[in-house]
Amino acid sequence: MGSILESFDELLSLEFLDLSRNNLSGEIPKSLEKLRYLKYFNVSFNRLEGEIPEGGPFENYTIESFKGNEALCGAPRLHVPNCKTRPLRNSKAKTKLKLIIYVALPIASTILVVALIIIILQNKRKDKLSTQEDMIPLGTWRRFSYHELRQATDGFNDSRLLGNGSYGSVFQGTLQDGTVIAVKVFKLELEGAFKSFDVECDVLRNTRHRNLVKVISSCSNDLNFKALVLEFMPNGSLDKWLYSNNQYLDILQRLNIMIDVASALEYLHHGNATPVVHCDLKPNNVLLDEDMVAYLSDFGIAKLLCEEVSMIQTMTMATFGYMAPEYGIEGIISTKGDVYSFGILLMEIITRKKPTDEMFAGERSLKSWVIESISSSLNQVVDPKLLSTIGREHLKVKNCALSILQLGLECCVELPKDRIHMKEIVTKLKKIKVKLVRDMERVR
Repeated sequence: MGSILESFDELLSLEFLDLSRNNLSGEIPKSLEKLRYLKYFNVSFNRLEGEIPEGGPFENYTIESFKGNEALCGAPRLHVPNCKTRPLRNSKAKTKLKLIIYVALPIASTILVVALIIIILQNKRKDKLSTQEDMIPLGTWRRFSYHELRQATDGFNDSRLLGNGSYGSVFQGTLQDGTVIAVKVFKLELEGAFKSFDVECDVLRNTRHRNLVKVISSCSNDLNFKALVLEFMPNGSLDKWLYSNNQYLDILQRLNIMIDVASALEYLHHGNATPVVHCDLKPNNVLLDEDMVAYLSDFGIAKLLCEEVSMIQTMTMATFGYMAPEYGIEGIISTKGDVYSFGILLMEIITRKKPTDEMFAGERSLKSWVIESISSSLNQVVDPKLLSTIGREHLKVKNCALSILQLGLECCVELPKDRIHMKEIVTKLKKIKVKLVRDMERVR
């Protein structure tokens, strides 16, 4: 929400700026023309208006940087409407302009300053109120009864089942107003299910990010029934897309999903006063909406770390094959454990091989297989579907896959202290994407 900050023009060394899908309004500041090192710029799918700057780095951008903003205008090469200008045709108009500049503008500026002060004071009050509202338990957002959820899911019918997890099953439901939802019903007969429900409620109540699955409400009653009502993801899980024979993800789609998941983890690790460790990162817990935007889900065994504690010990077990060595052996968890799991996820997305595949037995693992093959036989390790392209495009895809696998190995080093942070991972993935998009444009 809001407009593009004028202060971006002070970041003279900025090379990458992606503000797409942020509901931004207003104009693109002409001052951004000063950013001569800006190689990648993307403001697509916002509500921007006015003239697209033409100087500086803007000479090199295509319509891909601005699409989805119907009110923009500019040069014909960008395939947007021409900007309409009204030249001053006589001295009378010029006199009016001088009056506006020397008289009206100072008055308007004063009014604007006063208005801004009032707005800031009002926003401070609203922030206090919204903070209090955020702390309200999930169940008070919009109450659902057991009967409503049962009716919405046809009695939790198997035909509505979307998937099963360690502590619960997820069903597709349709409310009376037609809203499609996902209902996660906890298996309370299992030890740890009550705690899993409480943890997931706590995490989802205190986190807000575009790549975290959104919770609509919860249901908890005297019938020993606990459920979370979540936003429905029509394209299902990443696991379904990776291992389906009928569906296919190209290299750019896979890269976008990696960036979405990495952004969610960066927020969990560094965007809260209390860092959150997901603890169970895997393709089943990555969900895709109608636009193939990825959302991280299932916080049933997540851990909250207070500021004074960077790691804790736990008996909770994550999914075999994805957990970091220190987690599996000693039960020690930290944000670096999520980094390790994310590295395994990167390798799985590129190779289309689960870390639990039957080919990995004894000392051999997905990680060791990638290390063995990455320098000598990359074609054997990369998903053949990705390498089905031909010519120069085939080489660009192969180079991109190599960069991602190398990053995955950086995430998966044995010692937690030697692993990189999620902030650095997000930056590296975005640079890989910029290079891929640029290379693909040149090929075509």
